[in-house]
Amino acid sequence: MSQVEYFHGPPDEWDAFVRRTPGWTHFHLMGWLRVIAGVHGHECLALAVRADGLLTGVLPLVRVKSLVFGHYLISMPFVNYGGPLGSDEAVRALVAHAVALATSSGARLLELRSREPLPIDLAVSHHKITVVLDLPAGGPDALFSSFKGKLRSQVRRPQKDGVTVRFGPDQVAPFFAVFAQHMRDLGTPVQPRALFEALAAEFGQDAWFGCAWLGARPIACGLGFRWGDEFEMTWASALTAHQAIAPNMALYWAFMEKASAEGLKIFNFGRCTPDSGTHRFKKQWGSRDVPLYWYQSARGVTHTPSPDDAAFAWGPRVWKRLPLAVATAIGPRIVRYIP
Repeated sequence: MSQVEYFHGPPDEWDAFVRRTPGWTHFHLMGWLRVIAGVHGHECLALAVRADGLLTGVLPLVRVKSLVFGHYLISMPFVNYGGPLGSDEAVRALVAHAVALATSSGARLLELRSREPLPIDLAVSHHKITVVLDLPAGGPDALFSSFKGKLRSQVRRPQKDGVTVRFGPDQVAPFFAVFAQHMRDLGTPVQPRALFEALAAEFGQDAWFGCAWLGARPIACGLGFRWGDEFEMTWASALTAHQAIAPNMALYWAFMEKASAEGLKIFNFGRCTPDSGTHRFKKQWGSRDVPLYWYQSARGVTHTPSPDDAAFAWGPRVWKRLPLAVATAIGPRIVRYIP
């Protein structure tokens, strides 16, 4: 059986292995462990398997532990992917080691978030899906032409109302302003601004920050990551005060246009709940559903903490009433424990 070790090699070795392994995503890269450890202070474990000195498997694993929400081992928290990569033998060894770690340390749940089926015996959850759009050859013009007439009109509507979209590292601050307000309005604690600043610094041009502006005010925002021939919209928000002009339509089209212009083949809308309003929004672009494979080893729980849980159902009602400054200050102290 393959021997699992804690990875202490150069980060470039880890990342090179990830990038050449089927099923890899941006969230498998070593930079994500650096950001999570630096911003949230969680214990981050880089597990690896070698054969003849060469990597044959890797697993980034994060311990999220609090008195209120419990103790979890997640790969990768806050995002959709990050489970083990490598040969079948290496993946089985990594998972067995992770299960043993979860058991010995008293974790309530081990969750390995994979985009593909894995050769393991753990229970798998499909309660969330992702939605992807295959980008046609021919660039943005071919993509726009592939949309139905109604959809093209919906994209043009906010543009006619004066909405413009800007990209770049200078959009981090306006992104956070919109994101923080939207999350408060949803009744959900917001991630810290430091997380997004760290992601921008760590990943550079692979982290796409974009904001839709109406005059001098940002009214919708998105952040996603490019890997291989794919882009995923990881976080997106729009202010409800401007929903009549649908700035999110202009925002998403601008991200798709950018991905298509750069020759990418897949636009990944990120995860959602089947048949939800968010799911319907993503499906209107002609996209297709893709199951998520979240493998679990649990002790009495079936998922990570959620506002949908009965024990926390009061939280969103209270949170929506908080002043924005208060919610923005307190939220990061809570959300870091909700992976």
